[in-house]
Amino acid sequence: MTLAPPDLSKDRGNHASLSPALESAYEACRLETAEWAKTFYLGTLLLPPEKRRAIWAIYVWCRRTDELMDSAEAQSRSVEELAERLDRWEEKTRALFNGMVEDDLDAVMVDTLQRFPQGIQPYIDMIEGQRMDLTWTRYPKFEDLKLYCYRVAGTVGLMTQGVMGVDEAYTTAPWSARPDTSDAAVALGIANQLTNILRDVGEDRHRGRIYLPQEDLDRFGYSEDDLMAGRLNDAWRDLMVFQLDRARSWFSRSEAGVRWLSGDARWPVWTSLRLYRGILDAIERLDYDVFNHRAYVGRLGKLLEIPRSFVTAQAR
Repeated sequence: MTLAPPDLSKDRGNHASLSPALESAYEACRLETAEWAKTFYLGTLLLPPEKRRAIWAIYVWCRRTDELMDSAEAQSRSVEELAERLDRWEEKTRALFNGMVEDDLDAVMVDTLQRFPQGIQPYIDMIEGQRMDLTWTRYPKFEDLKLYCYRVAGTVGLMTQGVMGVDEAYTTAPWSARPDTSDAAVALGIANQLTNILRDVGEDRHRGRIYLPQEDLDRFGYSEDDLMAGRLNDAWRDLMVFQLDRARSWFSRSEAGVRWLSGDARWPVWTSLRLYRGILDAIERLDYDVFNHRAYVGRLGKLLEIPRSFVTAQAR
């Protein structure tokens, strides 16, 4: 069944009314985001309602894309079945960008795209990232991993930067050139994905996946057998120190672009950035034992970061 996309032509303002069905669909996205991305969700609550709804919709689309490969059900599927599933998802996504609505997620995504217009390429790139998981279980060099991180996470920055918007202070003067936040948005996505990889080393090995670059394992004298056995030794700690430093450098690259964002987006983005970077600190507190423990930012840490991020966000 194909439904007509929602008509917002009569109300393009920040508070354009939503139908009960659309309100319900956005609420489902909110609940899913809150359940599966607690740290990220906390940052979205600091956004104005229209922007936070858009971010929830985009998050759920990304999660659906990820589940095609990473859900428990997907683990029992053949490579051929998964490839076909990704092909169908790409076709559905292309139709979505042409205004075709078949389910609630399509409806909120079409609504989001009408309110915050953007191109399809980041969405197609993310699907390509999932295709990499069909054949890539090891990454020889960091350049290989960086491409993967861009596709599965850097793209999220590109999807959401139009929702966040740019501060009018940088665009209202006749001589002002609109700042390009793309590089910083991609950097933040890559930083987040590198953090995910470091946090989830233990889980990923059980699925036969090693995302840490082989060149880094060789450099620090830590073998694949060591990793699969979860050996904690000096070589592992040295390797992880190097990996955490790299992830932090990508967070630093992203910081330069946050100042360009609209006033109502800087605080949420700073909060999300600082909370996610805090996972790296949690890994250090575990003495890099991500094989037996899951690194996370606790409730108190999250509560403390909110006012700190607010202060940081006041400076352009």
